[in-house]
Amino acid sequence: MPRGGAWGDRVAAAARDRGLVPVVVPLIAAEPPHDPAPLEAAVRRLVAAGAAGRRDAADAVSPGTGVAGYSWLVVTSATAVRVLADRVTRLPSDLRVAAVGEPTARAARAAGWVVDLVPESASAATLAASLPDTRGPVLFPRSDLAAPTLVTGLRARGIDVDDVVAYRTVGTGDEPVTLDTVPAAVLVTSGSVAREIARRMTPLDPDTLVACIGPGTAADARAAGLPVHVIGRTRSAEALLDAVVETLHHPAPNRKAPQ
Repeated sequence: MPRGGAWGDRVAAAARDRGLVPVVVPLIAAEPPHDPAPLEAAVRRLVAAGAAGRRDAADAVSPGTGVAGYSWLVVTSATAVRVLADRVTRLPSDLRVAAVGEPTARAARAAGWVVDLVPESASAATLAASLPDTRGPVLFPRSDLAAPTLVTGLRARGIDVDDVVAYRTVGTGDEPVTLDTVPAAVLVTSGSVAREIARRMTPLDPDTLVACIGPGTAADARAAGLPVHVIGRTRSAEALLDAVVETLHHPAPNRKAPQ
């Protein structure tokens, strides 16, 4: 498992529930952006809009117009949720929230947010297409490594996007990672994780499954030089663990199940 923290605790518990033995090896971490000014400005705008709504609800802007702030907050990672929730105690009452998939939506709800939109397919392209037309700007707090898919898709529809780097995704070190036992599988949950595995854990044992959380991550893993043996049916850690268990119990004819 490539991440610790709350994510690591939750996924480790899910792994144990499935009869797996989780080993957490944090390969990536979140750090503040090099230039915090855009994030600070977005936070001030959110706080000001929320305060204005609380001062005089009768004069508040109508839902979804975002005249005093943003119309939508769009999040594509639990880390983005955490970064914003740590800085904004309460979201403006008229602000609507969209999450790229259920894991991100779960993090948003845990932060006390009401999630208004989760697209059927957990992808930035689907989210960009699913967001309702809006007159107000959309806030998108993201990792510095996030692909431009969401922003490009929204702007192509004429939607104003405040594209803000909320955190940097960085590696946790440079030294090679060695484990006491050969892992049955390694979980690849993002392109940045794939690159860190390739940089610090290769060559992997031939019997170790490389399990990717979705097709996009699988493409990133292959680009990093990793084989891909397992892809989750949906973009969630739980679905990925299910796919690992299924593959371990029913290995392909040309592969033996790792011991």
